[in-house]
Amino acid sequence: MPATVNQSLPVVRVGEIPSAESAPRWLVEGLWGAHSVGVIGGAPRCAKTWLGLDMALSVATGTACLGQYAVPEPGPVLVYLAEDALPVVRERIQGMARHRGLDFAAVEIYVITAPVLRLDRDPDRTRLWETTRRLRPRLLVLDPLVRLHGIDENHAGEVAELLAYFRKLQRQLELSVLLVHHTRKNAAGGVAAGQGLRGSSDIHAFGDSNLYLRRTREHLMLSSEHRAAPASPPVSLELVATDAATTHLEVIAELQDGKRRSLEEQVLDLLAPGTVLTRAKLRDSLAVQNERLGVALESLERAGRLCRTPAGWQRLDGSSEGAVPVPQREIGNGTVLAHRTAPSPSEEPPCQESTSTKFALRSR
Repeated sequence: MPATVNQSLPVVRVGEIPSAESAPRWLVEGLWGAHSVGVIGGAPRCAKTWLGLDMALSVATGTACLGQYAVPEPGPVLVYLAEDALPVVRERIQGMARHRGLDFAAVEIYVITAPVLRLDRDPDRTRLWETTRRLRPRLLVLDPLVRLHGIDENHAGEVAELLAYFRKLQRQLELSVLLVHHTRKNAAGGVAAGQGLRGSSDIHAFGDSNLYLRRTREHLMLSSEHRAAPASPPVSLELVATDAATTHLEVIAELQDGKRRSLEEQVLDLLAPGTVLTRAKLRDSLAVQNERLGVALESLERAGRLCRTPAGWQRLDGSSEGAVPVPQREIGNGTVLAHRTAPSPSEEPPCQESTSTKFALRSR
């Protein structure tokens, strides 16, 4: 069918597109791109809401996020926290503002007070659109995604339609949209963090900037990924609550050279001398997939770094010295004999093994 003028798509010659050199690249330096959409992902009780509010306060006031990441162009922020009572929202933001020495009354964070917001349908879509158009915030925080709709998050078509609404908000009203979202149980950390987000993979692919929180031992690990920029080095966070009136998140360490420690190294860190942990406890502490953990445990056992006891996994002497290779003979299903640490004549073996556990590389 011949196209008419009214039916054709708008186009522009590439050389006539305005340059973005003078446009701000970041909303929050290294963490969130300017006019970007994305998620803060993590397991329950990993301080996702705290991080979202920290970013909101930083954008609204021009103060550094987490005390470290600058905000080039501050502006108003609009937030909706579906799971927190309004007094709790006030208390959290006020505590962070007090910690930064800010005038709380002057903070330009606007809180949506509606008890329910369903953004998979009207009239709530129109109401949010009009509110955002009127306030013109630089950042819109919606927490959590699961409370904002009634769709099947595993249905790609339904998810794509909802995400298209957020993208339309971002593009037409020139703001950043931050969605707080949960990860699946035992979701992998590291580069696979985005693939661990609950629901359709479209949620991961949707993000221009994504942040991931993962608990490791007593600290939180924050990592990032960006569509148009390199990821910032992962950092360790702590929720500082020594004074309840100034509770806030704080960066306590940055991984050296931005390199993530291997899973084997993280396992050894958890298994301090004298510590015995079950595989389930290790998996929960590391927030790692069971299959990946099994491979790491088998690798460490073969190297003589760990052994399995009736109570769980135990670290040996912290080095592979003394590991005596046992001939690697096939015993079925690709199973081979393992390396074991040879005890000195004057001491008992560090771990008691039954006859059935002397062969490694079994499925654990």
